[in-house]
Amino acid sequence: MAKTAMDLASGLGGNIDKKEVLSAVDQYEKYHACHGGDEQARKENYTDMVNKYYDLSTSFYEFGWGESFHFATRWKGESLKESIKRHEHFLALKLGLQPGMKVLDVGCGIGGPLREIARFSSTSITGLNNNDYQITRGKVLNRVAGVDKTCDFVKADFMKMPFSDNVFDAVYAIEATCHAPDALGCYKEIYRVLKPGQSFAAYEWCMTDSYDPKNEEHQKIKAQIELGDGLPDIRTTRQCLEALKLAGFEIIWEKDLAVDSPVSWFLPLDTTQWSLSSLRCTALGRLVTRNLVKALEYVGIAPQGSSRVQSFLETAADGLVAGGRKEIFTPMYVFVARKPLSTSASPSSGAQ
Repeated sequence: MAKTAMDLASGLGGNIDKKEVLSAVDQYEKYHACHGGDEQARKENYTDMVNKYYDLSTSFYEFGWGESFHFATRWKGESLKESIKRHEHFLALKLGLQPGMKVLDVGCGIGGPLREIARFSSTSITGLNNNDYQITRGKVLNRVAGVDKTCDFVKADFMKMPFSDNVFDAVYAIEATCHAPDALGCYKEIYRVLKPGQSFAAYEWCMTDSYDPKNEEHQKIKAQIELGDGLPDIRTTRQCLEALKLAGFEIIWEKDLAVDSPVSWFLPLDTTQWSLSSLRCTALGRLVTRNLVKALEYVGIAPQGSSRVQSFLETAADGLVAGGRKEIFTPMYVFVARKPLSTSASPSSGAQ
């Protein structure tokens, strides 16, 4: 269900009072290094930061990207929409999903992947999300798609899941657990709610081995991505693997899918390229959206501060393209990890 210009305007700011959007933008930006913020403050206030981010950005995501807020490997001749669906199907196959399974989607957004995977695998999926606006949108879209009887949403923090131990047949996360301030804490919660012998799979946003934390250009790119995508920090692939092991998981398979993608994952955001299938993300599309938002803001249809949100999302896009070109960042480090059948040994404690 594509977003129109008026849909975009009505959704800007999410559940934030329209008179408070500009103030929320100010508060959100101050969390980030580009505006003088620091990592520790982002981690300590991650719930507020991430909620502000998704209230401010969700309508833009739907307008420009669709219902699934993630990247994908892409074959030549394949549209962005087709690649995103295949990416979701690939995760379902890696998890070995079977009809009737009870599945958890950690950080489900508005439920685009949830709906696609539920229909593809005939499973029942619970979407975990801590943002009221996204849950409201997801419920509407579930009804439209006809999956509202088998799929639902639960509002909760990744770090404090309101589920009993050992209740899910599978768990997945698509570009979501990177929003948690602590990878180990998040993975331990996933481990707890997953049944013994079952699997957790995820696509993670990570810095690669090519990232140099002492390189100022690399630091700037990382800060741009964190600002524009609501991230407390971006962990390395090695840190993710270590946190999984400390949480008690057995690593079944892991790979950075960006390395072998026939078409660069960041192509839809690259303003030097032209694409009809992702027109709103091209240089022309950005210009049209930017001017549209300014006009809607000027006449009072969109709240003050909306154009600032558009600006930091463009900053993120530029950072993502730069990070992808330099191969210091990947949005598709994928792994499949299993909870052992015997869980007598408790997972390690600590922070990541």
